[in-house]
Parts: sequence; structure tokens; C-alpha cells
Amino acid sequence: MIKVGITGQNGFVGGHLYHTLGLYSEEFQRIEFKKEYFETPEKLDEFVRQCDVVIHLAAMNRHESQGFIYETNVRLVKQLIASLERTASKAHVLFSSSSQEERDNLYGRSKREGRELLINWAERSGGVFSGMIVPNVFGPFGQPYYNSFIATFCYQLTHGETPGIDNDGKVNLIYVGELVEEMIGQIREGKNNFSHQVSHTASVKVSEVFSLLTLYKEKYFEKGEIPEINSTFELNLFNTFRCYIDHKNHFPVKFTQHTDDRGSFVEIIRLGVGGQVSFSTTVPGITRGNHYHTRKVERFAVIKGKALIQLRKIGTDEVYDFYLDGDEPAYVDMPIWYTHNIKNIGDEVLYTNFWINEPYDPEDADTYFEEV
Repeated sequence: MIKVGITGQNGFVGGHLYHTLGLYSEEFQRIEFKKEYFETPEKLDEFVRQCDVVIHLAAMNRHESQGFIYETNVRLVKQLIASLERTASKAHVLFSSSSQEERDNLYGRSKREGRELLINWAERSGGVFSGMIVPNVFGPFGQPYYNSFIATFCYQLTHGETPGIDNDGKVNLIYVGELVEEMIGQIREGKNNFSHQVSHTASVKVSEVFSLLTLYKEKYFEKGEIPEINSTFELNLFNTFRCYIDHKNHFPVKFTQHTDDRGSFVEIIRLGVGGQVSFSTTVPGITRGNHYHTRKVERFAVIKGKALIQLRKIGTDEVYDFYLDGDEPAYVDMPIWYTHNIKNIGDEVLYTNFWINEPYDPEDADTYFEEV
């Protein structure tokens, strides 16, 4: 069992890494970190002593004072090194630097100097160090106006704001899930890698990203259609976009029901992609689900009976309750990294239609069980 601690555990990349490590519970034990530990050397030392691997992600990205960013980031590295030395740690330390290392700004300089300080520590102490130089990162739960322009665009498009493009340059990007897998690979390798250039997985113009996100707003957010998705990058971008929707107030979405003397007709889903369509019957009092996905797009549509659909974001306590009734057919879409279930709360059999964007593969199910 490898004991792993993450400074910046609750940040954008840190949160994704923390929860992904939780999927490998037989391989990794997660050591809890709180940002207050940097204020108390004894607490920081206690944390470091427990770790076989320390991943240093705690950093400041934006502030009105570039000097404050520089001083904060270098100080955090120095505090970590001081703790490693006080505890005589031989831990494997991973550091997330930035492709801005070579740019003429204080943020990039703080990252470059932080990596150099940790290289010096590893050479002095006999510890292992991986210095990861990372391109621009995007993905679900990034903080708008802070983590990336994609987070900002997604938030604005789903909250009635109008994004603007200041500089339509080409940007090298990596999805947060891809970066996390790179980090886990470095942990498993367990060797010095002082300057590991993390390759970008997409290179696109800002306007191209904006066009795709605008399409997602028009087709998915406003009309409930699943847009055409032509690449892994587009799937990752679509799942990123979906996470900025106010799920609590957006769902359930009622279908348009066409009724005449023969009965009724309801269109369940309009697709730009394939996938798998299925339906289930659920007897009264029974709950299905209690699992989550990290990449799949999924829709639950109640067509007969009464149901309670519940969602909870992994790592949080708030539960969203959605009550659906087949007399007014409606659907709820499942965001990635939200555990979800559906319960028959009526007196008759519940009929539910399910659509998911990829056929079920028992060898790669992307289905992780956790109670809502």
C-alpha cells in the first residue's frame, strides 16, 4: 500500500487526483491534508511523516499582485522542504509546475524556482523527485475566472452571461483526468524525473473552443439534445460544460408530450452520437443505482410511475432530490463524478428509459459504487 498525500487536496487538480486515487483503494492509501497545516509546522510534519508520496499542488494562480503570487508559491515550497528535512523524509515528491516556466512572468518564475528547490532537496536528501511541467489544464469543477478560460466560458454560457475573447491564440491543453493518470503513472514508476514535460492532448484556438461550447449551450443546455462528439477532446469538453449547469434547478426537464384520442407520443432523446438505449421496470420501494461514472453521459427518463432520482457530487454531502411522474414525462441527466440512484416511490411498477453514450463493457464499465 502506497501512502499518498496531496497538498492542495481540495483544489481543482488536487480534488480530481484525490478522488481518482480512491478508485485504487487496494494500491493507494490517501493521507488527508488541510491547508491550515502550512500554518503549523507540527501539523505539516505529522502529515509528511505519514507519506510515502507527497504531491505538491498547493499554489496560487491569480492575484492582483504578481509579486504576492511569486512569494506565496516559493514560500509554500520552502515550507514543504523544511518539513521534509525536519522529518528526514525520503518520500517521493511530485511537483506540478507549468509550461509558463519560460515566460517572463512571476508566476512562471515561481514554478521554475520551486521545481529547482525541490531538485536540490532530492539531491541532498536521497529522496525521489518528479517535476512535472504541465500545459493548460481544463475539466469539470474548475473555478471560473481562476483556473482556466474554459471554466470561465462554461460558467458564463450556463449563467446568462456573454463570454468575450481577448486573445484568439492557439492553446495547448490537457484534460484534468489525463493529467491525473500521468501523475499516477509517475507515482507507480517511483523514479527521479526532474523535468518531465507533460504532453498536451489538444491544441486549439480559443475561438474554436468557444464555438464548441456555444453549440453545447444551444443544443444541449437549451434543447436537451446530445451534440455530435467527434473526438476524446470534444467528449471531455462536453462533460466539462455539463458540470457548470445548475443541476439543482435545471432538472428535471419535462418532455413535450403529444396527446390525442389514441394516447400520447414523447420524444426521449435526439442524438448526435450513438450509444445504448434500454429500459427497466422497478417494483415499488426498490432503489437502483448508487454508482457514478467518470466519463459517461447518461439520461434517465421516467415514462410511467413515480420516481425519486438523487444526485450527490463525490466528496460532498449535499443531495439533490428530483421527483418525477410518468403522467408528466421528464428526464434527469447524470453529471460525471456524481453518484446517483432512482427509487420507485409509487404504488405501481416504475418504467424508466435509460440512454448512455457508450455500450456497456464489463471490462471497462466506468461504474463505481457509492451510496448517494
